[in-house]
Amino acid sequence: MASEKTPITIKKYANRRLYNTGTSTYVTLEDLAVMVKKGEDFVVFDAKSGEDITRPVLAQIIFEQEGKDGQSLLPITFLRQLIRFYGDSMQMLVPSYLEYSIGNLTNQQQKFREQIQSAIGGKELPGGQMFGVLEEQARANMAMFSQALGMFNPFVAKVAGAGDKPSAEPRSEETPAPAMPDIDSLKKQLADMQAKIESLSRKG
Repeated sequence: MASEKTPITIKKYANRRLYNTGTSTYVTLEDLAVMVKKGEDFVVFDAKSGEDITRPVLAQIIFEQEGKDGQSLLPITFLRQLIRFYGDSMQMLVPSYLEYSIGNLTNQQQKFREQIQSAIGGKELPGGQMFGVLEEQARANMAMFSQALGMFNPFVAKVAGAGDKPSAEPRSEETPAPAMPDIDSLKKQLADMQAKIESLSRKG
């Protein structure tokens, strides 16, 4: 069994220049974007401190791509809602949901292309119809995610289900509010949840 390829190391210097240790050349953010699109894995370290700065560098690549005409992928509504989640009690659930959703979209992209081509006979699909196809898959994703969430944390699942009808009987003062699990418990539940999501996805 072949071992996984070691990620390429990129060093970032104080002058903001990026150095690819694999090719022994200086590279730009655009070069790193091309590497990502080719599926080449890399990690970025601060040359002075040795700190792993891969996340902020990838975020910077996205920022630059979003600034190009016709390249935008992130709707303004999405960006605003994402900002609202920082510091929110639901913050720790967001990465798992986004990672699952984008992973599922990646796995299903060929299926989407085939559905679109089948629906329009090889012609360009109108935006409304394309949205319908993607919306249907998004609903399926959310239903699966909510199902897994409910199996491990009924309280959080009820909060996430914004469309749920309120209980007919208000909770009396004597009835204790549901206890929020501690951080370690939530982390374990998230790990279990991700495993369950993968299992449900395979069955689907």
